[in-house]
Amino acid sequence: MMLVPTRVASSGIHGNGLFAVEPVPKGTPIWRFVAGFDRQFTPAEWMALPEPARSDLRHFSFVCAADFSLIRSGDNACFMNHSPSPNTGCPPDATVPITTVALCDIGVGEELTCDYRAFDADIAWKFGRVARNAPLGAA
Repeated sequence: MMLVPTRVASSGIHGNGLFAVEPVPKGTPIWRFVAGFDRQFTPAEWMALPEPARSDLRHFSFVCAADFSLIRSGDNACFMNHSPSPNTGCPPDATVPITTVALCDIGVGEELTCDYRAFDADIAWKFGRVARNAPLGAA
C-alpha cells in the first residue's frame, strides 16, 4: 500500500509512472504490504487463474524469491517504474514486514522509482529476457 499521496501519469521511463503529489523527505515510508488491502497469491493460486488474468497479475505484481508468491498492491503502486538508481527502496537495516522508504528527497511531480532487481524474482521475465510463457522466476 502506498503510504504517500501519488498520481499516475505518462512516464519518460516507460508507459505510465507513479508521481509524488507533495514533497517526500528522505527516509519517509513509501510502501508497505498491508494484508486485506494488498494481496499475496501462491504460485498454485496464480496457475489456477484463467488467461488473461494470469498475465495481468504477473505484469502488475512482483515475485518473492523465497516462495515465488506474487504480491499485488491494492493501489497504484504497480505503476512504479524501474530505475538502476531509484529514489525509493529498502534501508540496509530493513526487517520483515518490509517498508520501502524515500532514498532521497523527492519533489512534487517527481516520478517515484525502484530497482526491480532488489526484490523481484521475475526480473528476467519483466525485462523480456525469457519467453512470455516462462515459469515464475525463470532465469
